[in-house]
Amino acid sequence: MAELAEKMGQAVKVMKDMEGKYLTFMLVDEEYGIGILTVREIIGIMPITTVPQTPPFVKGVINLRGKVIPVVDLRLKFGINATDYTDRTCIIVVEIPSETGTFQIGIIVDAVSEVLNIKSEDIETTPSFGSSLNTNYILGMAKIEGGVKILLDIDQVLTGEELMTMQEHAKLDVDDE
Repeated sequence: MAELAEKMGQAVKVMKDMEGKYLTFMLVDEEYGIGILTVREIIGIMPITTVPQTPPFVKGVINLRGKVIPVVDLRLKFGINATDYTDRTCIIVVEIPSETGTFQIGIIVDAVSEVLNIKSEDIETTPSFGSSLNTNYILGMAKIEGGVKILLDIDQVLTGEELMTMQEHAKLDVDDE
């Protein structure tokens, strides 16, 4: 009985830790959220320099005020069909921890929605989809206005190996465009 109470207490603490402000964005017809503290800026789509021998979801790198930033198309990373970019398509520049400090990457999304303050009681744990499906990148499910927003742990969306590869490619020089 004490063990069950301890596990429930840990679950409540985890939900409390997830409470906060989230930037929400669209991919197809689904809405996702990432912690606002990881977001550095939101920019419109801009020229992307492709980098050979990268996975299809890595679109390349951009030169953002003299800093080379790798860019990932989140649709492709999640196995969603690619689509043409529109005037609502954005690049969200996020900062994630790495072995050498922090690292900035851009994630391409269909549209940015809003910043929401999500309370712990509105967040549920990630449902189990079976042991063969990796859902470590999903923080939880936010119940907002009768719908569900998928809260992402942006640090977990890319694997360590993918991040290391992207860091190496970001060191490449990009011509000013």
